[in-house]
Amino acid sequence: MPKTLVIAEKPSVGRDLSRVLAGPFRRGEGFLEGPDHILTWAVGHLVQLAEPDEYDDKFKRWRMADLPIVPEKFRLVVRDERSKRQMNVVKRQLGRDDIGVVVNACDAGREGELIFAYLYEKAGSRLPVQRLWLSSMTQTAIRNAFGQLRDGAEMKSLEDAARSRSEADWIVGMNSTRAATIRLRSSFDGAVSLGRVQTPTLAILARREEEIRAFRPEPYWTVDATFAASGERVYDGRFHVTAGSGDGRGPRIGSAEFAAAVVEACRGTDGVITKLEKRKRRERVPLLYDLTSLQRDANSRFGFSARRTLAAAQRLYEEHKALTYPRTASRYLPTDMIPEIKPIAEIVGGRSEYAAGARYVLGLDVLPLARVVNDARVTDHHAIIPTRAPHPVDRMGDDDRRIYDLVAKRFLAVFHPDAEFENTSVETEVAGHAFRTRGKVMLVPGWRGVYGESADAEPREGEEDEGREQQLPKLEQGEDVQTREIRSEQKETRPPRRYSEGSLLAAMETAGKLVDEEELREAMKDSGIGTPATRAAIIERLLAVGYIERDGRALVVTEKGLNVIRLLDGHPLTSPSLTGDWEHRLGKIELNEDSRRAFMADIVKFAESTVAELDAKLRDVRIPRANLGPCPVCGHDIMENRKGFSCWSRDDPGCGFVIWKSKAGKTLSGAIARELIRTGRTEKPVTGFRSRAGRSFRSRLALQQTPEGRWRVEFDEPWAREGARPPEAEAGAEAATAEAGGRTTAVAREVAAA
Repeated sequence: MPKTLVIAEKPSVGRDLSRVLAGPFRRGEGFLEGPDHILTWAVGHLVQLAEPDEYDDKFKRWRMADLPIVPEKFRLVVRDERSKRQMNVVKRQLGRDDIGVVVNACDAGREGELIFAYLYEKAGSRLPVQRLWLSSMTQTAIRNAFGQLRDGAEMKSLEDAARSRSEADWIVGMNSTRAATIRLRSSFDGAVSLGRVQTPTLAILARREEEIRAFRPEPYWTVDATFAASGERVYDGRFHVTAGSGDGRGPRIGSAEFAAAVVEACRGTDGVITKLEKRKRRERVPLLYDLTSLQRDANSRFGFSARRTLAAAQRLYEEHKALTYPRTASRYLPTDMIPEIKPIAEIVGGRSEYAAGARYVLGLDVLPLARVVNDARVTDHHAIIPTRAPHPVDRMGDDDRRIYDLVAKRFLAVFHPDAEFENTSVETEVAGHAFRTRGKVMLVPGWRGVYGESADAEPREGEEDEGREQQLPKLEQGEDVQTREIRSEQKETRPPRRYSEGSLLAAMETAGKLVDEEELREAMKDSGIGTPATRAAIIERLLAVGYIERDGRALVVTEKGLNVIRLLDGHPLTSPSLTGDWEHRLGKIELNEDSRRAFMADIVKFAESTVAELDAKLRDVRIPRANLGPCPVCGHDIMENRKGFSCWSRDDPGCGFVIWKSKAGKTLSGAIARELIRTGRTEKPVTGFRSRAGRSFRSRLALQQTPEGRWRVEFDEPWAREGARPPEAEAGAEAATAEAGGRTTAVAREVAAA
């Protein structure tokens, strides 16, 4: 009787499948074997597209004359030595005489299909293929999926889209990177990395950085007063400039003199409530989570990076079996999931913190499904929700528990009614001047009760000038009030905020357009940059190549990143709409509404035009190396070079003074080096350093001389002088000073050897 070979994406999934299939299973090296099934796994991407020099040795040299490079047939190679070992295991199992059929049990989606397709092709197998389609790792879901195996031919369109995505990224990314790097060798250290997703993402960040740099703050003044009605009913109000006064707008006063005049006119003067309006407002529950919205919330609430959230969600799916498949772009459930809702709520409600929310859902005779179920908005995977498996919350790590909490509460909240608020607007007139007050009272908690919230006390972005919403006492229009206190304050207009990972994910989802309304964001998903599964990796890629840095939760574009976007000067690669269109076409290929052949033909044309344009646009570009002024030791000019800022060159050895660019995972800019040379230390903390644990931190820097007479840049903070780790670094991380010193010494050895 032939056996079935099941190929999973990861070892943990293989073990889970073995608990459902008929056993017992014998453990082998890289596989499990039972009476009817053999289980093995890919360990992620075992196989990838070959580099250009695999096609021809001449491509080892980067030359413009060889571009664009477009293979007639793409070759596949095994990634590394670890991958080769597992690939050999898989190949041996595929070559066994007793195997009758292969089951593709990789993740249910485009990337999972690609992993299997490349592995299967590289192994040279001709065995028939069936597809296991899993969106949940519970034993019930696995058992049902094995009972509904699909013929591998049904997945042809998904495989076409997956291969097209991979090959398009190779063609566009490799050719544009080579073209830009060749033309900018004299201006940049290392490769100038470009790609259809990373470059428009960088462009979004760079545009915001340019806006911040171009911003010029302007002073303005506000006047705030504290009023008291009879019976000690106290409230605050903020002065608003009346229309046509010509000295400011709204709560912003244009001059100190006018602000002082308002204060003087109102101090000690009674006022009257001239307007009092109350309006009821309903707040709808947010939709269920897809990966991007989960990453955004986790970034906003906990400061998690997109990669950190994805890792936790993946563990909750694979190891704990507590959540459904996380790499989803859908925020809805299919109709056939309706019978699962109450059993899941009952499981979730087994913990005290979710019990009240679960009781409400279980008590409903008819579930409100309008914002939950929509077959048209579910493709490969439905929204992220808890599973029916018992949830071992106590055995979860802190990250996993927090992510599970977000998903569990959102799942329960979506079946609750709207939250209801009463918004109150009060206008108080004093000596002819109007002061406005906003109040908010929660009338019906609705879905917010699941979160234990009583009110939305935080001001929304951009509302800080309006004054915070207050819990107001009972007031009446027409009653007199005392002006207890009045004061003016000088402020400055603020530049736009830098993107956090959460806000950048939102911008990528909507192709760079600023869209706050949830339903409209949903409608724009098909034209977004990247996919939920790839956006975290894109952000990490921009960090890795030195285009951006983390500063707390903010993402800051480096000079290199800014210069790359400036030099591309509006090239289509920088356009979010371009990559959004490509993702849209890949989706149509999955649905058999577009062809792989036509898509790839367009990709080749785009690569040809891109190479030609970059060749012409960047041919004569030279970004001059910075001259930082005289060396503090010998007086020679300090010049920028590939690895640092020094007074020596090929023609003049100088005195050997150098400030290395690389320190604790950050590349020091010319401005930082110039300040160190001029004053010996930085006045403000420098951002973007990274501990060995990967946590970002900031620190002041200082030039210090070693006993041997060499100058080094060291962290200038009490913790560094005491030999401790930075306070922002994760527990257990080694001291950042040790890391930085090691890196500096390594660079010094490399340069000395050269």
